Amino acid sequence: MPQIPSRFIPLLIILVGALFYFPFLGRVHLFDWDEINFAESAREMMVTGNYTRVQINFQPFWEKPPLFFWLQVLAMKAFGIGEFAARFPNAVVGIATLLVLYSIGKKLVDERFGLLWALAYFGSLTPHLYFKTGIIDPTFNLFIFLSVWFMARTVSAYGTSKAIGQAVLSGLFVGLAVLTKGPVGGLLLGLTFLIYWALQRFRPILSFWNGLTFFACALAVASVWFGLELIKNGWWFFEEFIRYQIRLFSTPDAGHQQPFYYHFVVVLLGCFPMSLLAIRGFFSSSTEGQAEATVFFRRWMVILFWVVMILFSIVKTKIVHYSSMAWFPVSYLAATVLYSYLKGQLSWNRWLTVGIAVIGGVLGLLIAVLPLVGMNAAELIPHIKDRFAAANLTAPVEWAGWEWIIGTAYGLAIAAILWFRRTQPIRTVVGLFLATPLLLWFVLPTIAPKIERYTQGAVIDFYEAKQGQDVYIEPIGYKSYAHLFYFRKQPPTNPNSYREDWLMNGPVDKPTFFVTRNINIDQYRYNPNLEIIREEAGFVFLRRKPVFK
Repeated sequence: MPQIPSRFIPLLIILVGALFYFPFLGRVHLFDWDEINFAESAREMMVTGNYTRVQINFQPFWEKPPLFFWLQVLAMKAFGIGEFAARFPNAVVGIATLLVLYSIGKKLVDERFGLLWALAYFGSLTPHLYFKTGIIDPTFNLFIFLSVWFMARTVSAYGTSKAIGQAVLSGLFVGLAVLTKGPVGGLLLGLTFLIYWALQRFRPILSFWNGLTFFACALAVASVWFGLELIKNGWWFFEEFIRYQIRLFSTPDAGHQQPFYYHFVVVLLGCFPMSLLAIRGFFSSSTEGQAEATVFFRRWMVILFWVVMILFSIVKTKIVHYSSMAWFPVSYLAATVLYSYLKGQLSWNRWLTVGIAVIGGVLGLLIAVLPLVGMNAAELIPHIKDRFAAANLTAPVEWAGWEWIIGTAYGLAIAAILWFRRTQPIRTVVGLFLATPLLLWFVLPTIAPKIERYTQGAVIDFYEAKQGQDVYIEPIGYKSYAHLFYFRKQPPTNPNSYREDWLMNGPVDKPTFFVTRNINIDQYRYNPNLEIIREEAGFVFLRRKPVFK
């Protein structure tokens, strides 16, 4: 790696992170479901002034604790309610994550390893992209990783006075994880610890007092909200919260049932290119000659990887970011391979070249083809069997005509990087992990807004046009949170407005609008109370005139 004075490295990481994570955060509307869901919960906290109860549609929201929403609230108070503020906390967490990886890597091995670890995480597809979103997982994952790190240090310091401080920090961060996403935070650390302990044949690795200290700290932090909610509202909220967690684990959520191997494919493709390097890192030869502390921590990372992948493969509901905690051990294993490669201890295998060429080439091809598809949508529509997807492509989107160059340039860059891999190994590594962030830096402001116009532009426009009007708006036939955030819905004064049958057929007291998809319209088309206003890009907009007694 290039020689950079140590005192400047954290500043460099901050500057690079700010350059890549903050621009274009508000360039694209929030996406249904999760991004809008979470931003809406934060907005409703501000509207109601109730910052302890998580709500959606001004009703209790059982799925998540409030810590991430508090961060979004702070951002919204600083920057206003909108996309930039909703995504801002994760951009900050992204910079913090890179600093953490560099710092831990430096402590485990040296500065080069720390830089390689941070670079691997920074330069891979989904780990980089998710710091520019408004979902919970990047923040949650950092807390879990830190809790595992400090638990590993607690175990390594077993029998010494240093263990107690590490146990305190591990408990602190697992408590923050529970406040961010619920009991799964404790579950991931607990399973990782138990498997590590089992592999040590249940020999003592944690003293009673250290364990008690850990639990006390975790409970104290989690009680900042859980305890307050229990005191204020009793057990009923927790009963609903736990029921939801069990339902999520045991039954598939709508549209999110996938095969068992789903997350393995997601991590392999989504974590490109570090995922390909990490495969080599699973073999012990990648850590030969390294310090005992590195080998020790590698065990924790490998265990954490398998805990995440197996647990979320068992869970019936499967979404891309559910396995995102695995990105930390994947990046660590990739860093061990890069470190050994640059020291000349490992060779660059042919299969690695093929894997990077294939996945990188396909990614570049897809980015190049997307604009061509958009510019020739009319010719493609007759060949698309999904009526909703076909109608999406009718959205009026203007392409400049040059956007295909972005994907093409990325593919050529990958080819050039691989061509010079033997003669310029350092530049190969740096180039490989800068190519994808640069790709996203150009894609997000140019191509992503146009894709978003196809998928949800028409319906977002409709909701924004109704802001400030005293009307009811409700999606029917499909699940969405977009109407809540982009209509800026206020607390309902009529409890009947939560009932779809009342909005459609009851004595509504103000104008009422509905949104559905063209594949669902048949079940509403002949309702005598509904009138179709227009159809646009796959969405159908209907209304009811108010009925006054």
